Amino acid sequence: MLNEPKLVYWHRELPPLDAEPLGEHTVEADSMRVAGDLAHRDDLWDQCYRDLMARVHRRLDQEVHRLGGDYAHVLDETTDSKRDDRTCEVWLHGRITYLLLRRSGRPAPARPGSPDGSPVTSAPG
Repeated sequence: MLNEPKLVYWHRELPPLDAEPLGEHTVEADSMRVAGDLAHRDDLWDQCYRDLMARVHRRLDQEVHRLGGDYAHVLDETTDSKRDDRTCEVWLHGRITYLLLRRSGRPAPARPGSPDGSPVTSAPG
């Protein structure tokens, strides 16, 4: 795991210069649920935020590979707190917008679900 190439680049971190954009995408994730209130409990907020970021990284990794890319450059992120009054649980919800990129010179990725694995191409315009 220590020698794995970097996959996610956050905001001002620049992906490799030769990376080619494939399109903008969004992933969402929820943190674990905890009993109580996040408003004045820094430790609970921090714990939920760390869990949310770990889940976001897993989702980004899954989506980058599923879509045939090599990198994700995070462009925007929002984090909101959620509450279930019925169970008195709270959690964080994150929404990440990212640019999917691939290494220069790699063939275009196959369309997800394409039976023949044909590459993604632009529609004639």
